[in-house]
Amino acid sequence: MRFLMSGAAGFIGSHLCDRLLNEGHTVIAVDNLITGATRNLEHLMKSPRFQFIQRDVCKRVDAEGPFDGVLHLASLASPKDYLEHPIETLEVGSTGTRNMLELAKRHNARFLLTSTSECYGDPAVHPQVETYWGNVNPVGPRSCYDESKRYAEAVTMAYHRVHGVRTNIARIFNTYGPRMQLRDGRVVPAFLDQVLRGEPITIFGDGTQTRSFCYVADLVDGLYRLMLSDERYPVNLGNPQELTIMEFAERIRRLTGSNTPFEYKPLPEDDPKKRRPDITKARRVLGWEPKVSLEEGLRETVAYFQQRLQVTPV
Repeated sequence: MRFLMSGAAGFIGSHLCDRLLNEGHTVIAVDNLITGATRNLEHLMKSPRFQFIQRDVCKRVDAEGPFDGVLHLASLASPKDYLEHPIETLEVGSTGTRNMLELAKRHNARFLLTSTSECYGDPAVHPQVETYWGNVNPVGPRSCYDESKRYAEAVTMAYHRVHGVRTNIARIFNTYGPRMQLRDGRVVPAFLDQVLRGEPITIFGDGTQTRSFCYVADLVDGLYRLMLSDERYPVNLGNPQELTIMEFAERIRRLTGSNTPFEYKPLPEDDPKKRRPDITKARRVLGWEPKVSLEEGLRETVAYFQQRLQVTPV
């Protein structure tokens, strides 16, 4: 099949490009590089089934078809980035999503939207199941990201109902692995960056808030299965193993052999207290669940960060 993917030079996008090419498909990769990096795609540039186009999908997307699938991954997903670029974040979730849906409609192509667990906000239901409507502050500092994704889901479902577009929606929970930005404000790269530089680990609040961490190869497998499915409503993709932030920080210290201290800072506004996916639907509909252990995935990620930072392995 032939796919057009936005956000292809990003962390998850570049790994999904790898998977699609390994499956024998052709990929037209689109990214405006506001947070993506061409180094994530350098190893693919010589493939005859891969093409990279630097373009903003908030403008009309004109690419030579036909396409069997349109995959919309473009978004400013890290807190550091979306807080610095709130308008661009809202724009790619609204105008960008609409433009990609129009492209899918024109080509009678499948459409995959990568949404987020942030649609659940600071949840009153735990673990989070797809039928939960969420607890989101629509005017808080994080709302630019949360509401951009909630709108993206709504317009995606509207195109399915009105135009019959074959849509899929993935609600992605915390994902980690090689090619993450080193200082993007998310837990895994933030902790590893600080530990490998010998700096204190920043703990926001008292560290009792929880997260779950899914290795990128597992997440991409879920996306691939969802993209080929007939499921039109959102599906959670994430690892249901839940850790407190403090427990995760201790894991990082043990894995790297570090004794760097903790530095406590106030909890950011609207930061969710709990986050764990209910993946019952993904198991039932996609036959999917994570396979890579946290220990194994972190070892791969640490090795990548050591190479990027050019530090001596511990």
